[in-house]
Amino acid sequence: MSKPRAFSEMPLPLFQADEATAQPLPQGARLPSYIRDHRKRLRDRFLSGGPEALPDYEMLELILFRAIPRRDVKPLARQLLEKFGDFNGVLSASAQHLAEVSGVGAAIICEFKIIEAAAHRLSRARVMQQHVISSWDALLDYCHTTMAHQQIEQFRVFYLNRKNILIADEKQASGTIDHVPVYPREVVKRALHLNASALILVHNHPSGDPTPSESDIAMTHQIRTAADALGIALHDHIIIGKSCELSFRSEGYL
Repeated sequence: MSKPRAFSEMPLPLFQADEATAQPLPQGARLPSYIRDHRKRLRDRFLSGGPEALPDYEMLELILFRAIPRRDVKPLARQLLEKFGDFNGVLSASAQHLAEVSGVGAAIICEFKIIEAAAHRLSRARVMQQHVISSWDALLDYCHTTMAHQQIEQFRVFYLNRKNILIADEKQASGTIDHVPVYPREVVKRALHLNASALILVHNHPSGDPTPSESDIAMTHQIRTAADALGIALHDHIIIGKSCELSFRSEGYL
């Protein structure tokens, strides 16, 4: 698998110029009062009531304020939600797809990707070096945060020690919209290298339906056979959909 390019390495023609870079505010200039007052009201509501006090489009407005300093951003926030579905869908959209929206340029994309990365790190911090059974809900939240809105299939492995403490979280492969190549020997080889005693497999279905395919079931059994031979337990295989997940263990596939 080729190494993904950093944001700074993406070709500049990908991005449109947005207002943050094209029209910076002159030194000492003030925002129009109707924009300034609206932004203050939104910030005050957020600070006093938290994110629950704001609908998705207003949460997006708060982010867009930083990238677009001098005009009403509500139409753009609504346009983004119409294209990508919800707040998570906007933040998780690829830079290429975001750049297809009129008015979205490098500054806006950078703001979205910073927040997305922060969300991933926060949710990951809640599960790493934690007992998996006692932090199961946090583990599922992390999987949904990082994988539910991906547009291609990704396959991750959580490696656990003898006390069921999560010691490693690794993305093994990325594939297409409905397939990801997985090599059972490599999964088990990595478990031996980490001295792991158990595994949890996770992959997403971009279609949103977490129902396992025949190839999902066959691949899981291959990994289980390889792991059993070396005394490594396969605790579960979780498929992440858009708004729900499926556990192989709970559904009787393991």
